[in-house]
Amino acid sequence: MHQPATRPSLRHTHRSLALAIAVFLAPAFALALFPKSEGPLFVDRNSHVIVMEYEAWFGPNAVTFQGAAAKPHLQSADMRSVGGGYDSADPAIIKQHVAWMEQIGIDAALIEVTNNVSCIFNSEEFAEKYLPNCTPSFRLGNQTIRDNTGNLYPAWSELKTPLKLIPMVGGIDQDVLFNDSDGKTALEKEIEYFGARMREHPDRNVIYEGKPLMLVYLGASQDPSRSDNPLWFQIRKFLDNHPEFKEKYTFRMMAGFLDSQPGLWATQDVPDGPVRVNPAYGFWSWVDRLNSTCTVAPSCPYFPSFNKVHRRDDNRPEESGENDAKADSRVENLTVSIATPGQGGWGCPDPNTLPYCPDDALRFGSDHSYVTLDSFMTYARKLDPIFLIIHQFNEFVPSDEGFDANTDDDVEPANLWGFGALNAIRNQIERYHRH
Repeated sequence: MHQPATRPSLRHTHRSLALAIAVFLAPAFALALFPKSEGPLFVDRNSHVIVMEYEAWFGPNAVTFQGAAAKPHLQSADMRSVGGGYDSADPAIIKQHVAWMEQIGIDAALIEVTNNVSCIFNSEEFAEKYLPNCTPSFRLGNQTIRDNTGNLYPAWSELKTPLKLIPMVGGIDQDVLFNDSDGKTALEKEIEYFGARMREHPDRNVIYEGKPLMLVYLGASQDPSRSDNPLWFQIRKFLDNHPEFKEKYTFRMMAGFLDSQPGLWATQDVPDGPVRVNPAYGFWSWVDRLNSTCTVAPSCPYFPSFNKVHRRDDNRPEESGENDAKADSRVENLTVSIATPGQGGWGCPDPNTLPYCPDDALRFGSDHSYVTLDSFMTYARKLDPIFLIIHQFNEFVPSDEGFDANTDDDVEPANLWGFGALNAIRNQIERYHRH
């Protein structure tokens, strides 16, 4: 029976050991190695910003590591009763995560509270009316995720790290636009929640187009037709009708797997490289597939998506392809990953076990190299985006994460890949900046 390659080769073990020595001197020593910076990060059309997707979901009353194939190296005492792992509110864990992200060259973390937003922010009366699954325990778990995520602002500020935070709010469910008994929507309340922390800790912000950057997550598949009044279009109109938000923040909408949604592309031709998103939508992607050789799925081949903007006018997206060759055009965003699932998930026909789906892009190549990451970063160097987003540091939980190292896209040191992913990301970022 085929066994996935999860044990590092001797060459990779030596590299990982060298990083591990530095890491376990961290965080105190590692943090001292990096210069501290005060003030927000100002991003313009000439910037190169590296963003890591980061989850603060974990805790004894929130998400646990039970059922996850990969287990993180880090542990918190209060998680022993729920099978181990760490608590995202644990100061020692936060400090170590910051040290690791500084070491590998990250500029900012993308943090998010995007699931069950109305259950988190709205009243019990609202939940009783619209949210039958919003039980007291479910509500508590999701509010713990919110609190853990919000806590990153004071916690990171206390560490005086140069790392910044980009919050992402939830626009997945229609009910985020329903009014609660106080006359506000859950979307409003979440924007206000993160906005308060951004004002209290302005040094954590990423300033883009003159204002702090905030993302709105829409879910994966998006209806391209405005005539259907899809939720993304309703949210866009909602923000247009709330100048108190648009005057304070720069918003970008984020979807997922835009590689397989040609209705959102600038052109609908079969791609032979990264696909440009139609500027009428301008969606960024949480994760995209990359598999240039697959033929089994109707959407094959897969290539990551990007947007373009003009260099000279920070408020004007590029409206057509006619100016692509001009010097004032720049790729705005690209998301890269260590591994990506196929249309049917990670395993086929059973999503939870071998064999792999034929349109997967796995973590490891035959020589245990990070082949999928290498392929993504080849395109990153060619496209040269303003925001290079890395999917992702630490999700761990199924079904988004699979059943072995090859079917997991996390970077954080864990039992199935050691420090190899951290080292691979660091090397790729160094090469990207040299390029």
